[in-house]
Amino acid sequence: MKKLILLLFLASSLSSAAQKFIVEKSFVSFYSHATIEDITAEHKSANSIFSSETGEIVFSIPIKEFKFAKALMEEHFNEKYMESEKFPKATFQGKVTGFQKQITGAQQVQAIGKLTVHGVTKEIEIPGTLEVSGGKIKLLSKFVIKLEDYNITLPQLMWQNIAEQVDVTLEFTYKPYEK
Repeated sequence: MKKLILLLFLASSLSSAAQKFIVEKSFVSFYSHATIEDITAEHKSANSIFSSETGEIVFSIPIKEFKFAKALMEEHFNEKYMESEKFPKATFQGKVTGFQKQITGAQQVQAIGKLTVHGVTKEIEIPGTLEVSGGKIKLLSKFVIKLEDYNITLPQLMWQNIAEQVDVTLEFTYKPYEK
């Protein structure tokens, strides 16, 4: 039910006359390379809507849904660093530029908008690729987030365990949205 309400909210935030696509399948991961260990987490339940007419895009990623190789890493991530009870999701709202809906195949694009993580909103540019095929659209993107930009603090003792920035990967497959 929560997912349906969120999708309806996201859909209403895009222009009403536009061709909308909702996420059918999502994959979000992040990678942190540090001196002592590398940290990777994955997530497969993000929500997103994209308008092929206007380029408007929004996505929401529930923080607690990230899965780690070690349970203790997941616990520390949620409780100590991301404070996921207080900040339960990361969101992006913006516009994709460089996309031409009439062209099939891969296209290099930029998403420009506001990313909110850990309660902090920043204007960012996210590079990516959009591929139109078989009536669906696939979004691929890789970008870097600096933890300090989003007030995510690392204890001084952990500086060798956790990097100051993380590599984020997004893979969304969209299908046409039907009311």
